[in-house]
Amino acid sequence: MKTHDTYIKRCIELAKNGLGTTYPNPLVGSLIVYNDEIIGEGWHRKSGEPHAEVNAINSVKDKSLLSKSTIYVSLEPCSHFGKTPPCCDLIIANKIPNVVIGTIDPFAKVAGTGIKKLIEAGKNVTVGILEDECNELNKRFFTFHNKKRPYIILKWAESQDGFIAPLTKEIKEPVWITNEFSRQLVHKWRSEEQAILVGTNTVIEDNPSLTTRDWSGNHPIRIVLDQNNRISKESHIFDNQIKSITITKENINFNNNIALEITDFLFNEGIQSVIIEGGGQTLQTFIDANIWDEAQVFRGEIYFKSGTKAPTISRENSKKEKILNDELLTFFNYD
Repeated sequence: MKTHDTYIKRCIELAKNGLGTTYPNPLVGSLIVYNDEIIGEGWHRKSGEPHAEVNAINSVKDKSLLSKSTIYVSLEPCSHFGKTPPCCDLIIANKIPNVVIGTIDPFAKVAGTGIKKLIEAGKNVTVGILEDECNELNKRFFTFHNKKRPYIILKWAESQDGFIAPLTKEIKEPVWITNEFSRQLVHKWRSEEQAILVGTNTVIEDNPSLTTRDWSGNHPIRIVLDQNNRISKESHIFDNQIKSITITKENINFNNNIALEITDFLFNEGIQSVIIEGGGQTLQTFIDANIWDEAQVFRGEIYFKSGTKAPTISRENSKKEKILNDELLTFFNYD
């Protein structure tokens, strides 16, 4: 007989299909089991569209089996009316007797009320199956609601001698440190986050597009720091192709803790996750303020000999390394 763990693991796999498309909603996967066989599956695809439980129930061909089945869901079913009706009501209406939940939803309008509603309706509810894995699945959503800030990922590429840019360059465009495979991976990562943030000098010196042009996926919202409105309106970030937000001295107080000011601003804008790609000063600001969750650092094969020094991050933070087409990629997690 298969265990609860097996089915919740499958829910997590299903939920990951919505990575990058469900904002501001969480990633959720669900399945229906009858007589130890999966008879229905679903995941949440996009905000405003049916939730995972709805898709799982709708996929069951013989609805008469629902009253003798178990529904598995990676996150507590919602109990409130939003863009869609409460999933709890649907489970109750279909007389599904058993509900197995990975973890509790931290969103204030749910936060245990879904579980309470199901129990009061006489359902056999089990909570906390692969809880750590389910929390990791929605680390962005959980950080946003629990810490009142976006989930923050730092990303940069550095040369073999520790620089992120040469001292001088002839044209205003990025100087590539990594190969095309690494750049494609970065674009995949961009598609998974709600926003991307860079500082003033990065835009002035590189005029980046900050898109996912090398990967099929959503473009992140472009966030640009520009305290004194120095960035040219002819820059790519103002091409109106993608939503862009400029943070100036009109939005935040640059004399305070800048990292905290920025994250407060982004939280109020509803940004659940942001990948910070530069420049060095912006990245170091978040490192020094201890306001970050992950860091992804590429080390290319080229040497600059001089230039803009790469950010420095404590090697005491947990990390793992991998070789990607002869380039070193190091992942750090803030502990």
